[in-house]
Amino acid sequence: MTHEFKQIIESYLKAKSKNLKSVLATVVAMEGSSYRRPGVRMLIREDGKMTGAVSGGCVEKEILRQSQSVFTTRIPKIMTYDGRYRLGCEGILYILIEPLSLQKHFLQAFEKVLDNRQAFYITSYFKRTDEENVNFGSCVVFDDENQFYLNEDNKDNKVKEGLEVFNQKLKPSLKLVLIGAEHDAVQLGVLASLNGWEVTIVAPESDPKTLLNFPGAKHIENVSPQTFNQNIIDKETAVVLMTHSYSKDLQYLLRLTDLNLKYLGILGPARRREKLFQEILEHNPAIDSLFFEKIHAPAGINIGAETPQEIAVSIIAEILAVVRKEEVYLLKDKKGRIHSEEKEI
Repeated sequence: MTHEFKQIIESYLKAKSKNLKSVLATVVAMEGSSYRRPGVRMLIREDGKMTGAVSGGCVEKEILRQSQSVFTTRIPKIMTYDGRYRLGCEGILYILIEPLSLQKHFLQAFEKVLDNRQAFYITSYFKRTDEENVNFGSCVVFDDENQFYLNEDNKDNKVKEGLEVFNQKLKPSLKLVLIGAEHDAVQLGVLASLNGWEVTIVAPESDPKTLLNFPGAKHIENVSPQTFNQNIIDKETAVVLMTHSYSKDLQYLLRLTDLNLKYLGILGPARRREKLFQEILEHNPAIDSLFFEKIHAPAGINIGAETPQEIAVSIIAEILAVVRKEEVYLLKDKKGRIHSEEKEI
């Protein structure tokens, strides 16, 4: 969800450059079921343009209508959307609508947090009643404990007693490192970027590529396995080996054995995987067996994928399942709610 908040900030800055006011709508509480969970947001500009969504489309028009009073009064409000009496989800949403007015210091701190791939926190104050209240609103807290109100006009309203609090931790966007630069890496990178992931391409020195070859990618390195920079990988990184070269895959795997990865996938059939594993053991007999257990090879889940685009869907789905520790099966077979309350977003 960090990438969605980033898109909202970018849209706010575009609106500000056109002297247009903006308000922010946040689902801060929910009763029953809904398309998405508390913590989803959307930006509304005073010209009616919106960025983001808080549902499958059934709530947004009502938020747009209700936001007009906030543009006029500049006072935050809570609106209640009861889906039990409408088509769609059978739940009640409590949506905080507040003016969005950001300090320069916030924008600088936010850019630094994104660049450093750090987590940050958003706290919203509200009541589950349809009302306006100058003490409603949200603030962002970074790891250095700097606190910024999303409405800088609200920063002097310190009295929050008696209000309900919604706290949310936003982790760095998942980073996906694709080791390989063929057509299938292009397709996988595009789909990953559409999901808000930060995509890094590792291409061979012998066939240099640029970001122009990989739409949606954020960074590219033209290196050999021997010069591969392990520092591009952090604890929120997934890696897919897709060089289409057995020897290169082996060399890269040997460089990855000591890293704590969110996910490690390899293209190719099972017999190729077993051969790779055997050679790694020959190179490093003392390697921890857990390393092999964490490898997903062949990468992806069984959806009958044939084309590079379909294979990309299969791999993206597996990465999501592994990162979020979910078992893969048809949702129609799931017992209980789709979204688990305790799961991190």
